[in-house]
Amino acid sequence: MAARTTKANPIPSVWARRAREADQPALSRAAIVREAVLMLDADGVEALSMRKLGARLNAGATSLYRHVATKDELMELAVDEVFGEIAVPAADGADWRAAATGAAQSFRATALRHRWLSSVLGQAGLAYLGPNLMSFSERLAALFADAGFPEPERAIETVLSYVIGMSTTEAAWLTTVARSGESEADFIARLMPAAQQAVADHEHLAEAYAAEVVDPVALRDDKFAYGLEVVLDGLALRRPKAS
Repeated sequence: MAARTTKANPIPSVWARRAREADQPALSRAAIVREAVLMLDADGVEALSMRKLGARLNAGATSLYRHVATKDELMELAVDEVFGEIAVPAADGADWRAAATGAAQSFRATALRHRWLSSVLGQAGLAYLGPNLMSFSERLAALFADAGFPEPERAIETVLSYVIGMSTTEAAWLTTVARSGESEADFIARLMPAAQQAVADHEHLAEAYAAEVVDPVALRDDKFAYGLEVVLDGLALRRPKAS
């Protein structure tokens, strides 16, 4: 009796299978992903569907699914697409803090342009296998390795945990502001009386809410910079002293 062969289940990731050729000139994986990112930026993850995307591209379901099998695969591709926007300064080891700061600031700026990004990073399948994300990780690894960190991946995880955490909170706030139809300053001014009343019986919180917010953008920038400096101060203590 012939032995039965068992076919392994395919790995559920767009990066684990070969891309197909376009079946019509205007439709390609790149075009699909660009349009998906525009939809995500405009309406968020919940509003994105393969049906709506196909309609935007004037493509039938069969044509679309030849390039992207599921919405999960589409999210992997979209995440990798925007990671291509993140700049990581060249790693020469001379001023690792300035380079790490530049990379963190570029990540934050990208995450705030694409406010859906930070919230989906842990859910986007095997997105880390994408070429842009892989290149981003390699450049960060080179930065911290050249700076003398014995475990560059630990330094990367520490910095990214801070940046992603702050960016997620900040993006959610900016989404709330955008839905109000007001500027950030006007929204805060309207919200402040209720916030001050809520903290009236809490001494330390009341003090924090007492000051008028003149420039909310500058305030958010300062908060991010302060926290990043604290993180880098901590990492500096882990860096071996030059002999």
